[in-house]
Amino acid sequence: MIESKNLNPELIRAMKEKKIDIDATLALLNTINSTQIDEKPAIQFTGLPNIDGKVIVNCKNLDFFDAPEARAKEILALTNLPETLATSKTNGIWRFERQALIRIGTALFAFTAYGVLNGGSATSYGDVKKNASINADVFNAIKPIFDTLAPLCKDKPKGITPAYLNPDGSPGESFLMCKMRILVEHARTYHSLFGKPLRELLPFFQMTSDGTDDALREAYREYEQHPWLKKGMERTGTYPTRPRTAKQPLIAAFTHSSHGNPRTIFTEAYGKPNNPLALPGGHGQSFQVLKNIYQVLLNDGYRFAMLGNVDNMGYYPDPLLIAVTALSGNDAMFEFTYRTPLDVKGGIVVTLPNGKITAIDIGQSIPLAQVLEFERQGKTVLANCGAGIFDLKILTKKIDTIIKSLPIHLTDQDKDAGKYSQAEQTTWEVIGLLDKPGGLAVEKKQRFLAAKMLTETILGSWSNTSAFPKEFAETARLMQEGIHTVLSGPCNLKLLNGKWQAED
Repeated sequence: MIESKNLNPELIRAMKEKKIDIDATLALLNTINSTQIDEKPAIQFTGLPNIDGKVIVNCKNLDFFDAPEARAKEILALTNLPETLATSKTNGIWRFERQALIRIGTALFAFTAYGVLNGGSATSYGDVKKNASINADVFNAIKPIFDTLAPLCKDKPKGITPAYLNPDGSPGESFLMCKMRILVEHARTYHSLFGKPLRELLPFFQMTSDGTDDALREAYREYEQHPWLKKGMERTGTYPTRPRTAKQPLIAAFTHSSHGNPRTIFTEAYGKPNNPLALPGGHGQSFQVLKNIYQVLLNDGYRFAMLGNVDNMGYYPDPLLIAVTALSGNDAMFEFTYRTPLDVKGGIVVTLPNGKITAIDIGQSIPLAQVLEFERQGKTVLANCGAGIFDLKILTKKIDTIIKSLPIHLTDQDKDAGKYSQAEQTTWEVIGLLDKPGGLAVEKKQRFLAAKMLTETILGSWSNTSAFPKEFAETARLMQEGIHTVLSGPCNLKLLNGKWQAED
């Protein structure tokens, strides 16, 4: 067993300076060594699921949704909406057409909280090795703008780095600014339909870390006066700049598998002795970190909670998806879409031996080569969008079991800081731990505009795609269409003089 007294005093000093939780790091390290965790998949699966309309609902161009009568009555009573919104009632099933679903989902803004996983800094995001590994031709084509943007992201929380490029080539607003703008615009829509609510609409909550919390707080103070938000917040009483927050502890990176077992702390980041690397312990820790926030939200009258990644421009409250989730009666619903060549990181959806679905991470639990082989066989690989909507009544009851049951993964990394291993828990493996999980099959260009790498952010705004390989050019155009849709649609922005701007 490794104890703090066995560590070099200079290493301990450096860990404290970098706000690494030494006790949490050593406890995790000793668990890894005692259980012989390695990089093999921790989850056994039997195959890939189909979009069958039962476990996974096809939400692309959804015309109607059929809900169990008891659940329909419960949700309509919760939102004080009339039962006449159902167009038919047959054999205990109530059918709701698209416009009725949107109205129900909008009414549920008063009962739904919006959460962001905001604990990570942009370590991998602007890493040259990681970005160049996606495709050499693509990276060479965008390198000039990459070299300009990468310094803007270094050592910052990814959420406050530019989420897009303006048509004039200037950096756009941040991921979090865009999300906050949507929350305020949605609050305006609610007010126009239903008047003043009993509680704050779509309250914003987040998981930060010791490495990001201070920078985020400073950014939010500045956002209070931002023209995209200020008037809307004052009119609606929805203040995403004042989130409910819980901090995730930072842990140290561990030695690479090539150094053998037992693992120890990685002490030579960037080639410097006694220089540890501070990392969050994976977004799966969010259930432990956010546990009290979920309970308080439920106590305050909120029934549902959205949770998603900060780097996905397509992750925002969609009334249609909220309504389908609420009416389904499932423990939670998670967003899935079709994998593209850029989806070399993140999760895919698989079927477990018990017939339920879950998400496992590429590289962490399944090799990318196996994912590509599935596609060569003609199978549909659904990528996890990193977004879910939970029923808070169910989540708060099961959360202690979830915290204990989420597996720990140890994965090798080769980045600018060196070769090391990272211990993580993955949020979306929670899907397989729920009794009744479900999926929302959504369109990528609308809902999964993720930017795990800075290259992806650039592709989402890069006008000249002729130098790209065909599949990357197609993906870039898809992302660009999606970013344009988000900015012009739910963000309610206009293109003026080469920049996205708010007119109000």
